[in-house]
Amino acid sequence: MNTFVIIKSIVDLIAVLLLALGIKGLSKVRSAREANQLAAFAMLLAVIGVLIDFLGSSGISFVAWGWIILGSLVGGLLGMVTAKRVPMTAMPETVALFNGCGGMSSLLVAIGVALYPVTQAQETGGITSLVESVSIAASVFVGAITFTGSIIAMAKLQGWLSTPAWMQSRIRHAVNIGFAVISFIAIIQLFTGGNSGLWLLVIGAGLLGIGVTLPIGGADMPVVISLLNSYSGVAAAAAGFVVGSQLLIVAGAMVGAAGLILTQVMCKGMNRSLISVLFGGALGAGSTSSSKESTEYTNITSCSVEECALTLEAAEKVVIVPGYGLAVAQAQHTLREVTRALEASGINVTYAIHPVAGRMPGHMNVLLAEADVPYEQLKEMEIINPEFPATDVVLILGANDVVNPQAKTDSTSPLYGMPVLDVHEARTVFVVKRGMSAGYSGIKNDLFDLPNTSMVFGDAKKVLSDLLVELKELGIGGKG
Repeated sequence: MNTFVIIKSIVDLIAVLLLALGIKGLSKVRSAREANQLAAFAMLLAVIGVLIDFLGSSGISFVAWGWIILGSLVGGLLGMVTAKRVPMTAMPETVALFNGCGGMSSLLVAIGVALYPVTQAQETGGITSLVESVSIAASVFVGAITFTGSIIAMAKLQGWLSTPAWMQSRIRHAVNIGFAVISFIAIIQLFTGGNSGLWLLVIGAGLLGIGVTLPIGGADMPVVISLLNSYSGVAAAAAGFVVGSQLLIVAGAMVGAAGLILTQVMCKGMNRSLISVLFGGALGAGSTSSSKESTEYTNITSCSVEECALTLEAAEKVVIVPGYGLAVAQAQHTLREVTRALEASGINVTYAIHPVAGRMPGHMNVLLAEADVPYEQLKEMEIINPEFPATDVVLILGANDVVNPQAKTDSTSPLYGMPVLDVHEARTVFVVKRGMSAGYSGIKNDLFDLPNTSMVFGDAKKVLSDLLVELKELGIGGKG
């Protein structure tokens, strides 16, 4: 066996093992940072393996080798710049864009192999040719859906796109079925007529990705992002069959499986089936609570920052519930200063993390980690819920649907059955919001009407800054 082949096989094996360890490490907040670095190093090894393979190939073009090095350097530089500059509020859009880039990469690989066959079997026909044709079709189909779907998801999260009215009706189903039929016809043509159906498949699958993603509401975006992540893995695995790369097949399969598992976790956290997310439109569309009484608040209590500070001063146990509003206000660092002041006075502070809080899986974990919040203070919903009855104060920052008791008390609510944080069981609840606008579900939050809930109106960062001043005036955390 060629020495270069042996070396490449060893490098690929190490890359696969490191990638597996990296994905496993992402399951825990404490190890996530190192796990991400480990997975990145695994991908670097994968690129090195490709270069080693080229070195061992006879007649290899050094121009092609140069393109690989150039592409790796440019891509790595762009990734580094993006990671440094993207704010936390734009992280979901960035993840969606990265998923789209993965889909586009697989799509381009499959198109390149289809247009420029690399094996004799592909040119003359036979079983190998059939396998490669199936792999090309799968890679093009899934890659195109992943790319266009991810771009639409990014645009919707960024606020560049909104769902057209007709896409919220049943017409969209007929349109999407039409795109699926076009893709199926293109796949048949790809098998029977060479590359005549290639571009038709790209167009049909690309439009299908747009048609499926465009009607999905913002509340379902965590599910969509994790599903698109899975799609990018599946597309990569299919591309691995296209080019005969075992590393790409294994890595793509792991990413695809991890994405599917995460998607299932997200669906469970929202009490939504994947079918209802993909084909049911926006969350809240089926709400039966349409009367004026069901949407207006009748018992709202508001309070000042000073009153909030006095209540926190007397508390022994405080739970913080972060939401997307905290990310929008970029108030995570100010929040950390407030919690440090509370902890300095012996007050027990923890953070309640709902699995679908924010706009992507793990959004709140990453947000708080950026502010150096200790990992052990982040508690998942199943762990923190039994603690709320013994909690003195709950401080909610930008969360809405994930703390709505309608999910447990109102069988007509679209949120009914969704696991939520039981904050209403705490002695006192403070909700920091700019106004009384609804969450992405578009429905009333019954928590706001409860007698133990007080609203603190204002921007989260401004409220927390004022709260820090008041706490220090009270001697909490030291004088200001």
